[in-house]
Amino acid sequence: MKIYYAMSISGAHRNESEEINLQLIEHLKGYGEVLTEHFANPFYKKVGETRISDKQIHDRDLAWLLSADLIVAEVSNISFGVGYEIGRAVENKKKILCLRKKSPERLSAMISGCENLTLRIYNSVEDAKNHINEFIKNS
Repeated sequence: MKIYYAMSISGAHRNESEEINLQLIEHLKGYGEVLTEHFANPFYKKVGETRISDKQIHDRDLAWLLSADLIVAEVSNISFGVGYEIGRAVENKKKILCLRKKSPERLSAMISGCENLTLRIYNSVEDAKNHINEFIKNS
């Protein structure tokens, strides 16, 4: 199974986000190939990709997204890129799980109101892993 994991890279993020993303990617690797596992590398998040152009990154990541069997998006942090990826995944009728850490802040209605994805709120990484297990089992 090919899995595309979407997360905020250039956008906002909380201090705990990096560790959560690392753990969720490791968990997903138990189900198949995580096409975007390098996104959670702390060096990558700090420096970014410097050997290829933004267009090459866009085209590569979109090809990965379209080839994936399912999309898991961590949507706790504001990110134009993740929103774009979710929109393209919906457009292409992909199976999408959005995970959001419980927060009093409002989530965009473009995510929470979309009937073509599954949104799950979690309190801990273990909760998020259980949501992943359930989503994959029912997909």
